[in-house]
Amino acid sequence: MHYNFLVVEGNIGAGKTSLSNMLAKHYQANLILECFEKNPFLPKFYKDPEKNSFPLELFFMTERYHQLKSQKEQDLFRSITIADYFFEKSKLFAQNNLKKDELQLFNNLFEIIFSSMPQPDLLIYLHSDIAHLQQNIKKRGRDFEQEITDVYLQNIQDKYLDYLRKQKYFPVLLLDISKADFKEDEKVYSKIKQLLKNSYELGVHQFNLAKEFF
Repeated sequence: MHYNFLVVEGNIGAGKTSLSNMLAKHYQANLILECFEKNPFLPKFYKDPEKNSFPLELFFMTERYHQLKSQKEQDLFRSITIADYFFEKSKLFAQNNLKKDELQLFNNLFEIIFSSMPQPDLLIYLHSDIAHLQQNIKKRGRDFEQEITDVYLQNIQDKYLDYLRKQKYFPVLLLDISKADFKEDEKVYSKIKQLLKNSYELGVHQFNLAKEFF
């Protein structure tokens, strides 16, 4: 694989952590996983978003900062590192969840931190339709996620896709997994590993993993 720092991203329930674990094991890579269970505001957010959205997003951003900064200080680029999030995720979710005055303050803090954060050499975005995401969310059974609406998931998806198509920092592999299961189907997982053997220019490169051939 040509990439020292690989990020796996996607909507809630897309399978980011599962694919990150599989790839890290295959490439014997350092693994960075989002510690969402440490965020005390997450269950509160789904019960009362208006009250808890700002502390939720602030907590996530600071945790991501400390994780990535720690990895950077250990020389992130001398061996392969795979993460199941990228730092800009903080800004995308904040845009979706915060009120105007909260978002302005959040963005000011984000910009102070952003310049010191490492950018991935390649980002994999797992794209799935909303119905499939909801199936995955219900299957994994986290109580606080069970009331997530289709509208909320669609808004998050739109934020991701808009950002990834406009950004100029790294190439993106947009993998459509709506009708493909990389966890259960070895052929699908092999397709992903095959894609990682190639080099890509900046921009979005889209592949449908349900098709037999690219």
